[in-house]
Amino acid sequence: MSRSAWNDALALLEDDLSRRDAAPRTRRAYGVDLAQFARWADERHLQPQAVGPRDVRRYIALLSEGSAAPSTTARKLAALRALFTSQREHGLIAQNPADLVSTPRRSSYLPRVLKAKEAARLLDAIPADGPLNQRDRALFELAYSCGLRAEELVSLKAADIDYDGEQLRVEGKGRKTRYLPVGEVAMAALRLYVERGRNGLAAPTTPGERAGDPEALFLSKTGKPLGTSDVRRRLRAWAIHAQIPGGATPHALRHSFATHLLDGGADLRSIQELLGHASVSTTQVYTRVESARLRSAYARSHPRA
Repeated sequence: MSRSAWNDALALLEDDLSRRDAAPRTRRAYGVDLAQFARWADERHLQPQAVGPRDVRRYIALLSEGSAAPSTTARKLAALRALFTSQREHGLIAQNPADLVSTPRRSSYLPRVLKAKEAARLLDAIPADGPLNQRDRALFELAYSCGLRAEELVSLKAADIDYDGEQLRVEGKGRKTRYLPVGEVAMAALRLYVERGRNGLAAPTTPGERAGDPEALFLSKTGKPLGTSDVRRRLRAWAIHAQIPGGATPHALRHSFATHLLDGGADLRSIQELLGHASVSTTQVYTRVESARLRSAYARSHPRA
């Protein structure tokens, strides 16, 4: 059987996602996951219009038997739901077969959180001498001050900083824009980097070489915009330098930002808005972190715990 029916279905979904301005990362992930399902279905001579709930369940069960993590199978099922939603919206099927398949239960996950003193030690260990160190100090001060995702950090433009208002314009998931307050320490690190360090990274190093990206806020030593892998690599190096037990990731800084706000008395709805979560249910993981911390403190301290 020709793969053209699946190619057409995938192309139709890609058009729908582009029209809705879905993030490139989401579109790439859906493309990879759905190409895998298309190969599986094609081997069984199933066209898109012939796939039923039983077929989707069988595929999800196969993934689980192959030791795929619940989060992986949940992601692939979400991609299938998007594909068949596209087919239904265009009148090619009457019902979405993936809607009738339950999402695999994910294991309870408590995010890695740095203690406030650990976060301070990590950031204070980054010196402010030279463009690269000034960049890293500003990068991670901002990550912790605003709770940014790695993707959001590398997507920042120089024009996104409002120095007078001490705030930052961030384009998050789903291309949703939010404005975040920036702490004094992070703002000072940003000013130092922009005024002294960034120009050194953006300037050509050899005659005839093009200057670095004129818009990107955080640049590499060659003047190109940083990637998320660069951010993780640099943070890992500084965590080792600062002797942070267990290391640190950009996501750990984001989780620490939210947990420390909760510890300080911030309400969950405000934390939701600062993190850019679409639903407060996503933010509620931090109440589990706080609850676990309190239970631990109780167990250590109460004479009859």
